Amino acid sequence: MKWIDSLRKLLKEDQVTVNPTELERHSRDESYHAPHLPDVVVFPENREDVSRILLFANEREIPVTPFGLGSSLEGHVIPYQGGISVDFQRMNKILEVRPQDMLVRVQPGVTRSQLNGELKKYGLFFSVDPGADATLGGMAATNASGTTAVRYGVMRDQVRDLEVVLADGRIIRTGGRAAKSSSGYHLTGLFVGSEGTLGLFTELTLRVFGIPEAIMAARAVFPTVKQAVNAAVSIISSGIPVARIELVDALSMKYLNEHSETRYPVAPTLFLEFHGNEAGLKRDIAFAEELAQGEECQGFQFETDTKARAKLWEARHHLAYAFIHRSPGKRLMVTDVCVPMSELAGAVEHARHVLNQEKMEGGILGHIGDGNYHVLMMIDPADPRDVEKAEKINASIVEYALDRGGTCTGEHGVGVGKIRYQRREHREALDVMMSLKQALDPKGILNPGKKLPPR
Repeated sequence: MKWIDSLRKLLKEDQVTVNPTELERHSRDESYHAPHLPDVVVFPENREDVSRILLFANEREIPVTPFGLGSSLEGHVIPYQGGISVDFQRMNKILEVRPQDMLVRVQPGVTRSQLNGELKKYGLFFSVDPGADATLGGMAATNASGTTAVRYGVMRDQVRDLEVVLADGRIIRTGGRAAKSSSGYHLTGLFVGSEGTLGLFTELTLRVFGIPEAIMAARAVFPTVKQAVNAAVSIISSGIPVARIELVDALSMKYLNEHSETRYPVAPTLFLEFHGNEAGLKRDIAFAEELAQGEECQGFQFETDTKARAKLWEARHHLAYAFIHRSPGKRLMVTDVCVPMSELAGAVEHARHVLNQEKMEGGILGHIGDGNYHVLMMIDPADPRDVEKAEKINASIVEYALDRGGTCTGEHGVGVGKIRYQRREHREALDVMMSLKQALDPKGILNPGKKLPPR
């Protein structure tokens, strides 16, 4: 294509590639959604590169799809209309740490583990921890969440400011370093979660936290999933400042043990973590254990040793990979819904009922402390019956959540997998979203086919 030769002249030679291996790597994410090759992959090194790329693409109406590490789960980075895949791996610098302001300024290609490695020197940490070691730009683009969201909040709560390149190449900042502002529209909140459909992030200013004085983890085992959920709801509603509270059902515990070489009981389990000081933790944990016993808890095992605690959360974070590695040749399909806490027990029971009804092997897990849960299923994308069955289960779980005031996605984002539910969930507000998209990207070049249904 002639326009690729023109694109090469804008950047350095090694920043533009049509290498088949790179094209294939940028054609997929970790979801079951069908891959599609971009026409070219570019590797910007600064905001000016991104601005030139978007100005070039906008003038020629070439689709542009941002790419972090490809760990998304709803097809966000798959370039279904070809065009340019913009890979941010070279924009991976931690630009500034401001300990007194509890802020850090980073480029979008920085990963969460990379950031936390640097922050540890200052006694700080970044709280959002999705299962994958994703890039911070990608996490902001999907409004990612994780195990600690119940205490510290989701990605949107941590982003203080963004540097964004718009479709026409303009570079804007959406916020500042101040802890609060009543000035102007809240553009930061608009761009976080926009999935690359409104602009591309070139810099993020993020809120960070002090490393707690004391941390203690625990596992609580229950006879049924419903009792585990009820215990989680009781712990949260009692006001105990729990930092993490995760549900893993019996099947998932079985796969977790196989993958992580652990010997945890194969039963519905809550993984918990408490942050604070020594005296306060003892009271909180004693109260949490008492509440768990009210739901016939069969064992409340503490993990005070640092290595044991790290092993516990490593196993939880790698649970999706436990399913993936157990089913070679298949792809992961994972639901991601969030419901009000009062509806949580019924929602999880409904999910298990639907899985059993469809005779689909699947695990139920999630960030149960904020009403967000997942169902993991391994499917063969080449088998239409397999895909149809999984999509039927997914639809039933989403419809259940929407009927009870929930959302079709609590953290994974819309991508292409949840577009069909946008009108149902947002109703007339969807038209406002589409108007915003039209105003900021009138030619529709930014991650087309994602987030919003076509006009």
